[in-house]
Amino acid sequence: MVKERKATGIKSWPEDDRPREKLLKKGAGALSNSELLAILLRTGTQGTSAIDLARKILKKFGTFRNMAHTDSRDWKDLKGLGGAKIAHIQAALEIGRRYREDDVSTGKQKIASAKDVVDIVMPQLRDLKTEVFKVVYLDSNNRIIDIVDTAVGTVDQAFPIVREIIHAALQKFAKSIVCVHNHPSANITPSTEDKKFTKELSDAGKLMQIKVIDHVIVGDNQYYSFADEGLVE
Repeated sequence: MVKERKATGIKSWPEDDRPREKLLKKGAGALSNSELLAILLRTGTQGTSAIDLARKILKKFGTFRNMAHTDSRDWKDLKGLGGAKIAHIQAALEIGRRYREDDVSTGKQKIASAKDVVDIVMPQLRDLKTEVFKVVYLDSNNRIIDIVDTAVGTVDQAFPIVREIIHAALQKFAKSIVCVHNHPSANITPSTEDKKFTKELSDAGKLMQIKVIDHVIVGDNQYYSFADEGLVE
């Protein structure tokens, strides 16, 4: 636990208590959330250290997840935070979200159910304010070849293109695909457009011998699977 200190510069602290030095000596896992955030901030403001500024940020947002997908209006009442500091924080949060997908793709994880896909993409999709459409490309053993963002839409809809998805599958020598997109409203009920797209993609896949295993809609910690509902042949 980080000791309470007066608002003095971190450079005046003992080396073992400085977040950056502590990370290099003991590893990132030894740091508190405020210490990790202080390293991203690098400096504080006059009369406020980086660690104190980090505590103020965490007090406002509560968790790193709550910081994701914010805009400048959400940060304006935090004095000492310019565009550069906010950009550092948001970049680090995005790296954290992408890490899971990179790790899974590299490890060639096998997909056996909709939940396997959801476990991978949920951290990226559940908090987004616009629809994002992803395609998971699989080999003949249902192991992941790649996960690709195919379309980014408005709050209400994304516009994935069937021909481009199938073409990418052929280029990657994929045998099957799983499509995933989020509903920012958290209502995971498929729309008429969702159903129409799923049928069109499935029909195109049959022609090119690319099997569409599932289309999954993600909400906030919940999902809808076309395959589980018997809507994918």
